[in-house]
Amino acid sequence: MIQQSETRTQPGLLSVVIPHWNAVRFLPTCLDALAAQTYAPIEVIIADNNSTDGSKELVREQYPWVKLVELDKNYGFTGGCNAGIRAANGEYVALLNNDTEVDPGWAAAIVDAFAGHDDVGSVASKMMLFDQRDRIHATGDFYTIDGLPGNRGVWEVDQGQYAQEDYVFSACAGSSSYRRAMLDQIGLLDDDFFFSCEDVDLGWRAQCAGWRCLYTPHAIVYHHLSASGGGVTASYYTGRNTIYVLVKNYPAELWGKYGAAVLRAQGQIVWEALRAWRGEAARARLRGVLAGIIDIPRMWKKRRAIQAARRVSIEYLESILSQPKR
Repeated sequence: MIQQSETRTQPGLLSVVIPHWNAVRFLPTCLDALAAQTYAPIEVIIADNNSTDGSKELVREQYPWVKLVELDKNYGFTGGCNAGIRAANGEYVALLNNDTEVDPGWAAAIVDAFAGHDDVGSVASKMMLFDQRDRIHATGDFYTIDGLPGNRGVWEVDQGQYAQEDYVFSACAGSSSYRRAMLDQIGLLDDDFFFSCEDVDLGWRAQCAGWRCLYTPHAIVYHHLSASGGGVTASYYTGRNTIYVLVKNYPAELWGKYGAAVLRAQGQIVWEALRAWRGEAARARLRGVLAGIIDIPRMWKKRRAIQAARRVSIEYLESILSQPKR
């Protein structure tokens, strides 16, 4: 089981939490880049989901400065992140994929973004593709009025179009940073998600509580897209967790205004999966959607607490939603 630990928050400290499971080949690049940061008050935590590929041995032998949290089984992305956060001491907590390489000024840019904006509870990095470093993976996340999340700027060639700081809906968890005070207020990632959309769910809870998310172009990360996750498994969890996010977070007032559009968007996803039913990923997406529908009563209990804690207006929430990309 995941053990909770009591921590004492250290002002100015950035705790970098890396959830990890059987991807030892990526660790040297990731950890060497963190060792080269220009911002000194950093602690690095690897939350290992019971890897069997020599990952723990590598960390102990070659990176003794890394705090290793050893779990007894695979608790998924959310479980690993939450275990790492509980072990963290920083005023700020960054979640970082193990298959990334951060720019030397990444940590400094994150701390500067927090320091300059008291209302910011999370910071989104500029995530680029590892093997195509002029192409964007994410500059924060968006959420559409018809209930679909996405990566802002995904696949675009970087031509300076995201060179300015900007408020966004949420931060992509592959490189997302959070103010500890916000996490203490709204809670950690939802362990029921396991993997996928957990960042958007946290983004909804943060926005409802009055915390904003800031994208900074100065915190640059290079990411091996889907190198340590994806495929059929991702299709299942995305199908299920998209339903989870809607049920938990989408306010009743917006359901009344955009509910038909939400249902059409979900219906289109199901229809496209049915048309491609011979594909393994399409069938996994359908299973995920069905699992999400079955779990509506369980998610509804969480919804009550989230909606009761909302501190911002419906007008504000509507203003931060994007128009459909389709």
